[in-house]
Amino acid sequence: MLGMFKALIQSMRPKQWIKNGIIFTALIFDQQLLQIGPFLRTSIGFALLCLGASAVYLMNDLVDLEQDRSHPVKRQRPIASGHLSIPAAQAAAAIFFILAVAGSFALEPAFGLILSTYLGLNLLYSFYLKHVAIIDVLILAAFFVLRVAAGVTLITVQRFSPWMYVCVTLLALFMGLGKRRAEMILLAEKANSHRRVLDGYTISFIDQLLSIVSSTTIVAYALYTFSASNLPENHAMMLTIPFVIYGIFRYLFLIHVKGEGGAPEDLLLEDIPLMSTVALWGLSTVFVLYLSP
Repeated sequence: MLGMFKALIQSMRPKQWIKNGIIFTALIFDQQLLQIGPFLRTSIGFALLCLGASAVYLMNDLVDLEQDRSHPVKRQRPIASGHLSIPAAQAAAAIFFILAVAGSFALEPAFGLILSTYLGLNLLYSFYLKHVAIIDVLILAAFFVLRVAAGVTLITVQRFSPWMYVCVTLLALFMGLGKRRAEMILLAEKANSHRRVLDGYTISFIDQLLSIVSSTTIVAYALYTFSASNLPENHAMMLTIPFVIYGIFRYLFLIHVKGEGGAPEDLLLEDIPLMSTVALWGLSTVFVLYLSP
């Protein structure tokens, strides 16, 4: 039982929960981070989002069971390796799904609708949309936008800028394309047999898309720093632009030179230069928003 419990926790993919932290975007950029009420509501929303996401991860592992068993890395996942039984995974996914949906509607009906949309879109993605080139990465970006929108519903927004939706969309596309490129490099000639959508990509095509999205992300963020109405009038937010530029360049370095990028959450937690850049950007952002004159 202890071994199965550990396997279940692993299948819930706690590392992936870092993505759900983007639900705090509205709280931070609307300058309500230090208010207890909004912070608690957003934190509860974060927990419910993680619970729903874990249900999705379990479902994905069940759907992709045979493909995962032929993957050089994913075959070590608990369900594919047999450490977590299929009935236990199915039961856990159902329980997590029900708790997440019920809890989200109890917290805030609008939040419940967004979480339900997120879970429903994940179902479509798992069974069909992830096999359609270009659409697959657009859906991945939509998941991040829905997380931001979920955070907006949990507070009374006063100064949140729509520019954040644009920046988050572009950054998510950037990471999604990097993940596809890493998969093609890792699986080599077996890429198409493992993930059908990779048949619609080539390395050169993905590199062109990465070039477009990375440059657009930098431009969009720069425009946000001096045109968003919720920022300080002294334009101090522009001081955070170098961190964004370096972070994108570092990620491109890891993708093209190091051949990484298959698991963006691992890079954010393990690559010290990238992690340091994100931390410095976060600290400087908080300083500008909360301490800047």
